[in-house]
Amino acid sequence: MMHNKSKAIQDLYPDELAHCYGCGKNNLDGYQLKTYLVGDETIAHFLPDEKFTALPGSVYGGLVASLLDCHGTGSAAAFVCVQENINLNEVETIPVRCVTASLKVDFKAPTPMGVELKLRGKLQSIEGRKIWVDMTLSADDTICATGEILAIKIKD
Repeated sequence: MMHNKSKAIQDLYPDELAHCYGCGKNNLDGYQLKTYLVGDETIAHFLPDEKFTALPGSVYGGLVASLLDCHGTGSAAAFVCVQENINLNEVETIPVRCVTASLKVDFKAPTPMGVELKLRGKLQSIEGRKIWVDMTLSADDTICATGEILAIKIKD
């Protein structure tokens, strides 16, 4: 799924930093989550299958948390790139990679199985190497979870 011809932020991570189970392009066993910068927010999609079941018909909370985790660090990297005037469409790799310092997840409704999940991220603030991002995870028009991440930009 392309968004305004933009590249997924995770596809711009250098190869040596692209092995994450949730979003690493070099981890063929992982989720391969892709986060796109669209205007002033980030968007990702994920279709859970039966192996992620908690109760019949519902996705287990650990998947929800891990999707928010990877979308959050990808979003943080994208927002740092915007701040540093790095055009994501004009580079092959980015010099920005973030890790999670804190992740808060609030579960609002059961996350249904077999429905494409949509993750959204909005920049809250950037202070030096610290980036705070607010997120939602929804199925159709129902917000199933909200999240807040504090991501830290890895030192060069």
